[in-house]
Amino acid sequence: MQEPEEKKIALELLETEQAYVNRLHLLDQIFYTELMKEAKNGKTVPEEVVKMIFSNISSIYQFHAKFFLPELQKRMEDWSCNPRIGDVIQKLAPFLKMYGEYVKNFDKAVELITVWSEKSLPFQELIADIQKRKVCANLTLQHHMLEPVQRIPRYELLLKDYVQKLPPESPDRDDAEKALEMIFMVAKHSNAAIAEMERLQNLWAVYQRLGLEDNIVDPSNELIKEGPIQKVSTRNNSTSEKYLFLFNNMLLYCVPKVIQVGAEFQVHLRIDVDGMKVQELNDTQFPHTFLVSGKQRTLELQAR
Repeated sequence: MQEPEEKKIALELLETEQAYVNRLHLLDQIFYTELMKEAKNGKTVPEEVVKMIFSNISSIYQFHAKFFLPELQKRMEDWSCNPRIGDVIQKLAPFLKMYGEYVKNFDKAVELITVWSEKSLPFQELIADIQKRKVCANLTLQHHMLEPVQRIPRYELLLKDYVQKLPPESPDRDDAEKALEMIFMVAKHSNAAIAEMERLQNLWAVYQRLGLEDNIVDPSNELIKEGPIQKVSTRNNSTSEKYLFLFNNMLLYCVPKVIQVGAEFQVHLRIDVDGMKVQELNDTQFPHTFLVSGKQRTLELQAR
């Protein structure tokens, strides 16, 4: 008798879950535990740094090792009399939201490993020592840390495949479809969290360059474009270097600071986008010029 297709996929889910729990064990029980022990002895890096690198990996490990893997194993042993996994995955799906924190922290964690490996030789040596062990399979810590980031998309693919291969009359159809929908929502949730975090980080970096002026700092703003521009002065037929930041609701007309202490630019003028007009000019002396006129003022500017 050939195994039904859906059972093969369920077994693949179980096998990859076992391998995944081993990877989580390596991250939490070996890398994290040993680096933390050395940090507590004050030998390598501050404890806070180790915590920031590994984020909530311990919770993720405990969840998979103590709950999800045993549930799947039990289910596959009983497959002949109860061929279903949809209900188990439905129980699991809400917990997968905790991946949001780990995934959001991933880039920062990798950056911290690089920075502290350069700063602290004992830290670098301890990581290298663990990486040499057989359990690491010649792969770097960063490589192992990528695994949880890729795990939810992997569930989604396997479950999609499983649902497609289920016979129409399968007792697992409803549960499996519902489980797939839940996993899809979790994946979307973690992607949206990353995108929003990146947007806020970039926005904050721009506000710092502008000297964190109270009337400008607003988390709901969106930066659309920024760049250097020449201000045309018709009075003395000359141009001077300025800089523009265009947000969804305002245009900031700035002057680059000569001495860059703190801020990079000084905001000279804010023009609201509401009611703003842009008009191209045909000036032979100053090509690529245009007028920006708003409620606050009109500027004659020249692009490169």
